[in-house]
Parts: sequence; structure tokens; C-alpha cells
Amino acid sequence: MLANFEALQFFAFLMPLCLLCTALALIDIRHGIIPDGVNLAIAGLGLLNVAVSGGLMAGAESIIEAVAIGVTFWLLRRLYFAWRKVDGLGLGDVKFLAAATPWIGAAGIPMLLLIAAIAALATAGGLRLAGQVMTRQTSLPFGPFLAMGLLLTLAAQQWFGPA
Repeated sequence: MLANFEALQFFAFLMPLCLLCTALALIDIRHGIIPDGVNLAIAGLGLLNVAVSGGLMAGAESIIEAVAIGVTFWLLRRLYFAWRKVDGLGLGDVKFLAAATPWIGAAGIPMLLLIAAIAALATAGGLRLAGQVMTRQTSLPFGPFLAMGLLLTLAAQQWFGPA
């Protein structure tokens, strides 16, 4: 009976997450930004999920992990800009990674990034094969790939266990 309740709870939180990830992807494709409100909703829903399933202490630990991930990727973003004088990762992407952390934990972030990077590279390759000119200055919105990475990492953790 408890396993059924946990599955129901997981899907109750997963459905709004899927809707938020879809909205994020569409907005990033159309406008090139990830709105703070969407990131905040993803983070808030994730923290609520953690607090409901693991208690307030688990929620507090999740906040600490999210802040650590956000600061780490913000610093990497700044370092890359100082080195190359061009933004490699948008600030919305950094905030998304912090917002995704309550869902998959800090240990799941490498898998999310791997999935997102492979999907983005495959898309860039497909665009190139279709005749699109791709240069070092060509940019793709990374938000849709990050959203896909979050959902697939979350699914993998549910089926195979946490990273």
C-alpha cells in the first residue's frame, strides 16, 4: 500500500514538472531566455516534493545542494567568460541547474548535463546535415536540452535508483 502511495505521489509531482519543462523549452526556443518564474516554480515544486517525501531536514539539505550547484556553475560561467570573452552558459541555464537539484540531487547533475550535451550535439549535427551553417558563434538555446536531461535523469533514478 505504501509503495502505491509513493508512486502516486511521484506522478502527482511529475506531471506539473513536465508541464513546467515544456513551457521552459518553448520559451527558450522562442525568446532565448529561461524565465526566473519558471525556474522558481521548478525549484519550489522540487523542494515541496523532497519535504513531503523526506521531511523538513531533507528539504534543508536539498536547499544547500541547490545553492552549491548554483554557485559552482555561476563561477564556471564567470571563469569561461573571463577566458573566452563570450558567454558559454546563460544565467537562466545556471539557475535551472540549481532548480533541478532538488529533483535529482547534486549527484544527478552530471547525468543531466551528459544527456543535455549529447542531445544538443545531436541536434547541431542534424542541423548541419540539413544544410544549416554552423560556426563557433552559432548558438542553440540549451534550456530545452537541460529540461530533457532533467526528466530523463529523474526517470532513470526512479527505475535504476539514485546516482
